[in-house]
Amino acid sequence: MDAESGSEARERRGRVVMLVDNGVNGDSRVQKQARSMADAGWEVTLLGRAPEGRVASWRLGEADVRLIAMDAFLDMNPMYFRRAWLRKPFAYPPYHVSRHRTSQVAAWHASLRERRARLAVAGRTGGSKMRIAAAKAYLLLPRTGAFVAKRWVDFRRGQTEAMQRARRSQNTRLDRLVAKVQKALRGDRAWRRLEPGLWDFELAYGPQIDRLKPDLIHANDFRMLSVGARAMMRARARGRDVKLVWDAHEFLPGIKPWKDTARWHPACVAMEREYAPYADAVVTVSETLAEMLQNDHKLPARPTVVLNAPDAEIDPELAAEPVPDLRELCGISADEPLIVYSGAAAPQRGLGIMVEALPQLDGVHSAFVVLRPESAYVRSLVARAEELGVADRVHVLPYVPHYQVTRFLAAADAGVIPIHHFLNHEIALITKFMEYSHARLPLVVSDVKTMGGVTEATGQGEVFRAEDLADFVRAVKSVLTDPDRYRSVYDKPGLLDEWTWEAQAAILDGLYSTLLGRPRTAEEAAAPAVPAVTGAQA
Repeated sequence: MDAESGSEARERRGRVVMLVDNGVNGDSRVQKQARSMADAGWEVTLLGRAPEGRVASWRLGEADVRLIAMDAFLDMNPMYFRRAWLRKPFAYPPYHVSRHRTSQVAAWHASLRERRARLAVAGRTGGSKMRIAAAKAYLLLPRTGAFVAKRWVDFRRGQTEAMQRARRSQNTRLDRLVAKVQKALRGDRAWRRLEPGLWDFELAYGPQIDRLKPDLIHANDFRMLSVGARAMMRARARGRDVKLVWDAHEFLPGIKPWKDTARWHPACVAMEREYAPYADAVVTVSETLAEMLQNDHKLPARPTVVLNAPDAEIDPELAAEPVPDLRELCGISADEPLIVYSGAAAPQRGLGIMVEALPQLDGVHSAFVVLRPESAYVRSLVARAEELGVADRVHVLPYVPHYQVTRFLAAADAGVIPIHHFLNHEIALITKFMEYSHARLPLVVSDVKTMGGVTEATGQGEVFRAEDLADFVRAVKSVLTDPDRYRSVYDKPGLLDEWTWEAQAAILDGLYSTLLGRPRTAEEAAAPAVPAVTGAQA
């Protein structure tokens, strides 16, 4: 199929706009969605948020990627612009009044110090003692005034800083009361008052979607659900039957709030609940989450499960690129035991146990392949390793391109998933689980419901009690003692077949086709796809 006929095929099947609330790079799921659906014949434009306003565009295979700038003015709490007359009556007005007044007083003190220094110099160089004494007496009043002013400004600055801390957290008793009252009065529409910053996404993305005139909108996660739903309703009001697919990545009521506020989480939950019924189809990442979403939102149909699985095949051009050597980067030989964690680094991910265990695991090395190696949490892991005397066996490495992940990780002796018990950790078969599996690594997994259950059922690794150091050490020793026992599980026919993006992309393509009534032509179905995705791992 030549370029012109391919373009016609994509136009014939339909125009798809995908939405994501991040910078695309680092989000393997949306990258794979965009590229694979474009390869399947859809005309795909992926809209993401430009980090720090740096707009950009590029191609993922046949898909267009555009990062758009988004102002966040509505995300600013209106209280930032008001005086706190009741709680902090002596606090300064908003903006930089406190800093300006502090600087004024500091400059006053500097001026007085200069005048005193001049008098001291005059006394040492034979100036009139009487005139110098009179000048010093004259300075007594302004010095007293400056001292009092400084104490007063320091007090008011303290009031101002306390007010700002309270407003940053928005988690006071008053904030909690306001959230409850708003929910009682407005129901799910309360999010408009509780978290008006959610409108910033609408103002940035909405006009872009309207200009693209899609046949189908694929909204990733909860913030894009509302944006996609409103765009779909505007299109239908103009007579265009646009379909909306909502891709729910996690169970929103069960997440750890992203902001220290009594308002953000209930606002987001309310917004999701308001707009969920507008989706023509719902996609999610696990069967357990599909059931929870259907029950929570009373959906008429069970959401379609599309796993964020790795690619089974890689484009020959990308496959030819040299893959970094994990062991070489760690500076260790082939016979030194190495356990690896690959993914986001955060306390709830439980990475600390991989450091704490090293004194009990002679010669074992721990590698952390993370997005931000210099983050505060990762630095704390390295500092703890130094305290334990095992820093030489802890290795922090950056992500590799997505299409290299499984080959990169295959050099390890075991893949570790030590996450803690949180609701969203219980329900997902996460990407790294499948990446470790395709790398044919024995697994060491905490006893979260879904991944722990699959690991026990397949026998591909050991399950340990989350946050239990002794049990973690037991599990690691078990897989390192007899790795072939666990690796042999991957020889079972069909085990890994469904854990591939190619299988998942076919499910997503089928969903699009059903919604729009545009199945693939025989020519398109016979054309080879390019499954690999460039970009960083998520």
